[in-house]
Amino acid sequence: MQSEMQSEVYEGQFGNFTIEPEDRREVVIYRAGLAIAAISFAVGTLLTLQWGAENWAMQAASVCYVVLWVALGVSLSYIHIYLRALHRAIQVFWAVGGVASLGIALTQPGPLALTVYQQPLTILGIGFTFASLTGIFFKEAVCFNRFETKLLAPIVPLLLLGHLVGFLPASVEAGLLAAWAILFGVFALRKGVQPIPPDIGDKSVFAYLAQQREQQSSAV
Repeated sequence: MQSEMQSEVYEGQFGNFTIEPEDRREVVIYRAGLAIAAISFAVGTLLTLQWGAENWAMQAASVCYVVLWVALGVSLSYIHIYLRALHRAIQVFWAVGGVASLGIALTQPGPLALTVYQQPLTILGIGFTFASLTGIFFKEAVCFNRFETKLLAPIVPLLLLGHLVGFLPASVEAGLLAAWAILFGVFALRKGVQPIPPDIGDKSVFAYLAQQREQQSSAV
């Protein structure tokens, strides 16, 4: 079976290619990161909605955010995106969100999750983390036409901007947060059972784009 996987040839846009075990491992790691992020977000959401008034719950929700951020970073290291500039931009957003979150946690008293809720302006920093997550949702919606990511792509910025500006009632924010957690879980679950080759993509395109970059560098 292993040799069959290695020898299977796929027809790409710029030539034939094979899928190696390393390609499959990268997809598994990408999906595992998403699954951990989804579980962390679901737990943090439950803690916030059910015990948001309790300090221990906000502390635990803050830990869930840290786990989500780390898991998201792992997924972004192994995601397959044809446009290198888009991939780098999403990774930069993730890094900025992490630095901003650390700065908020170190300079503000109380749990990070509670600070973000009570001081909406902090979304201008921590929001970059979720902007990178939205980038994944958008990519998956475009590539695989998934209904949950089509809903998540607008829900995430709507909730963040709504809380930042203050135009959403608390009940609506709670509903959007719950919907986000549920749809994120559905997305991670469906990724877990999706065939691996589509997540790898057309390797001939990656090879062609790499060759183009090398030629441009040589010309310079």
